[in-house]
Amino acid sequence: MDFAKNISRIKCLVLDVDGILTDCRIWLDQDGEWKRFFSIRDGYGMLRLHQAGYKLGIITASKAKDIAERACNLKVDFFYQGNLDKLPAFEDLKKKANLQDFEIAYMGDDLFDLPLLDRVGFSATAPEAMEDVKSKVHYVTERPGGNGCVREVCELILKYGPLKSVDPGGH
Repeated sequence: MDFAKNISRIKCLVLDVDGILTDCRIWLDQDGEWKRFFSIRDGYGMLRLHQAGYKLGIITASKAKDIAERACNLKVDFFYQGNLDKLPAFEDLKKKANLQDFEIAYMGDDLFDLPLLDRVGFSATAPEAMEDVKSKVHYVTERPGGNGCVREVCELILKYGPLKSVDPGGH
């Protein structure tokens, strides 16, 4: 595991939404609201990270009620939406969390994620990501976007990261 050293300093996981927390599909409901499918497994991985003391962030170009509700439900510490240029939100997150680039892991799948993927201590993406993204990251997950890719990275952080994992059985 070449990336274990990178993960050993991670204190915060920051995520893109569409293509990472979802499979990129959206639909318009009868009330005119955009909706997405989110993975329960990804959510549980995020909750485990939070319980272990890691910070969680979301920076997304999208702006929708379902994303905000999911972020709230998962106890995301830092939430930014409507940010196609993600660097200002990233800088704000770092300042508020008192973190440096090498202490942050980021998962993104598209070209506008590259500035963050290039800066963080550990970068990851889903297998369906753009080729330019896959060639730049430390890790490409086996599980697809919206269906376990975030959980896969959460488990790596819990295994190799600096903060102790919480036993799901409460022991």
